[in-house]
Amino acid sequence: MKNTSEKIDMDKNAHKLIFVYNADSSVFSLVSDAVKKVVTPSKYECNLCMVTYGAISMKDEWKEFLDALPFEKEFLHRDEFHKQHPELKSTKLPTIFISQNNTLNQLVSADDINTKKDVEDLKELLIGRIRKKIHESKL
Repeated sequence: MKNTSEKIDMDKNAHKLIFVYNADSSVFSLVSDAVKKVVTPSKYECNLCMVTYGAISMKDEWKEFLDALPFEKEFLHRDEFHKQHPELKSTKLPTIFISQNNTLNQLVSADDINTKKDVEDLKELLIGRIRKKIHESKL
């Protein structure tokens, strides 16, 4: 997917993408998750992490894609998200929200993320949802 930022015409200051992982932020959780991804990947609970991260760091392809998007980005673990947005505690994770004027709207659901097997599939899904949101907001 080339020239991602040119394909999306939206005021980057008005929107923020919020990626919420189905994993906690404690050191123990992070180490445990890294081990699970390698030893028992089929039992790992966060497909957003599984698709976009290697054992320790974000995959270059995903990082480059995100850097090209004309939005602010925020990455939250489950515990951080629940602390900031207790009213959304029942939201199935992982998920991706778009925030505009301090209002969160789910852009990509856990069910959709969990069907993706690689970065390219996830990129296509996210771009499609962003385009749909842009179209809806211009109506």
